[in-house]
This record gives sequence, C-alpha cells and structure tokens, in this order.
Amino acid sequence: MSVGTILLIILILILIGVLPSWPHSRGWGYGPTGGIGILLVILLVLLALGYV
Repeated sequence: MSVGTILLIILILILIGVLPSWPHSRGWGYGPTGGIGILLVILLVLLALGYV
C-alpha cells in the first residue's frame, strides 16, 4: 500500500467517526465533519494529480 492510500483510509475512518449521529459526537455539530471532508477532498485531488 502506498502512503496516499493509507492516508485516504485513515481520513475516511475519521470522517465516519465524527459524524454527529454517533453519541460521543452529537454535540459537535457538523464542524468536524466539514473540516475532515475538506482534507479528504484535498487528498483526493492530490492523488488524482499524482502528487501523493
């Protein structure tokens, strides 16, 4: 596995973990999900362009 693939898997797991439907993160709102989502999009763009 390449480093980019491992980072992508970790970011997806973090994105699932911060969804407000889970009891531990219900009070957080959508802020963490949006931040992790932006990181995920940036990583996907870098993977598509071949930088990672």
